[in-house]
Amino acid sequence: MTVVHPTCCGVDVHKTFFVATLITTEGIQPKYQKRRFSTFNSQILGFKSWLLENNCRDVCMESTGKYWIPVFNLLEDSIRVTIANPKWVKTIKGNKDDAKDSKWIGDLFRIGLVPGSFIPSKDVRILREYMRYRFKLVSCKSSEKNRYQNVFTVCNVALDAVVSDMFGKSAASITDYIVNTDTFDPEYCVSLLQRSLKKKADEVVESIEGFQMTNPQKERAKLVREHYDYLVSQIAKLDAMIDELAKPFEPAISLLCTVPGIRRDSAITVLSEIGTDMSQFDSSKRLCRWAGLTPGNNESAGKKKSVRITRAGVYLKPALVEIAHAAVKSKITPYYRLKYEQIAKRRGKKRAVIAIARMILTAIFHMLTTGEVWSPVDLNQIDMPSELREKEVRKSLHRAVNLLVAHGIVSKDAIQIPLAIPA
Repeated sequence: MTVVHPTCCGVDVHKTFFVATLITTEGIQPKYQKRRFSTFNSQILGFKSWLLENNCRDVCMESTGKYWIPVFNLLEDSIRVTIANPKWVKTIKGNKDDAKDSKWIGDLFRIGLVPGSFIPSKDVRILREYMRYRFKLVSCKSSEKNRYQNVFTVCNVALDAVVSDMFGKSAASITDYIVNTDTFDPEYCVSLLQRSLKKKADEVVESIEGFQMTNPQKERAKLVREHYDYLVSQIAKLDAMIDELAKPFEPAISLLCTVPGIRRDSAITVLSEIGTDMSQFDSSKRLCRWAGLTPGNNESAGKKKSVRITRAGVYLKPALVEIAHAAVKSKITPYYRLKYEQIAKRRGKKRAVIAIARMILTAIFHMLTTGEVWSPVDLNQIDMPSELREKEVRKSLHRAVNLLVAHGIVSKDAIQIPLAIPA
């Protein structure tokens, strides 16, 4: 096989140490040098010096948890580091150890059999850390909301069956009153209701009367509510910090916000995952495959098996699906709604949403590549005024008639186009 990297290094990374195998090609047989280093910064810098002394500028290592990141941080300025997905460098069971793993990674990388993973620039990686942390906090906040609601459900308070939001002004006032008092006054409870909820005063009182809540349960409700309020304040602080980090990406954010269904926070989430440099992806198809939005290819003996989408894009895919749902319901343009309806008839709603998410990601790829705003080539065919649509239909009919006449199928007088074209 062709040698792609004559001088390279394979690295097997662990928490406290990593094993490196330096491969140099001199003649037919390669030569190997194996060394073990600690994951402390001084040792990593020593590893870097060892590579430069041996004129090695290409390193490949397996993406083991987060352990590869400290090594990558100190090497990326002067050495080309390829981070490999574990499934591409997996060794044979029963014949592996740390030294053999690093040698196997180096051998595969030397002949170009290891595709590299996408690693964005430092500023994008930092923004990604903040956005993923925000995702975790929002998920935790949703869990606390459900937990707070369940506290009242198990205590025979069916308020959630009457109000639409347990954290609205009226519902929050009532729950605070229940938690902080030992008695229940229906008249005072009614006085806490606001706006349209006053019409349901009888239902609200009926849903609460006869509840059973002990002091320990009230204390638990207070703890859950305090934790919820704390998460809300932390998310607000995090949003302010994210706005500062996102300032260098404002042109790209404004560009993505022209896509139906994308808000500012959604645009920041997408950019934190894929960055702004689309040259790292050869095409939009590869980007969609990396995001886990393409059907699988599983065929054997002429039989086509499951074509489920992959598990890739753990953070990007949910964001794109959320954007797709918003785009389908967008009132700005019916473009994605009509596309969704066409696909949903044939393939179902879930597959249709994934298809819309892929269309949006494809559009994002081309927008970031060319710098153009969202404007699909078939937009006029879908979102077209009725007068222009009728004009296009009339043109198509004239072309069809001329084609039939040119081939002698009918005479010119045999077909007449009506003045009124049905929609």
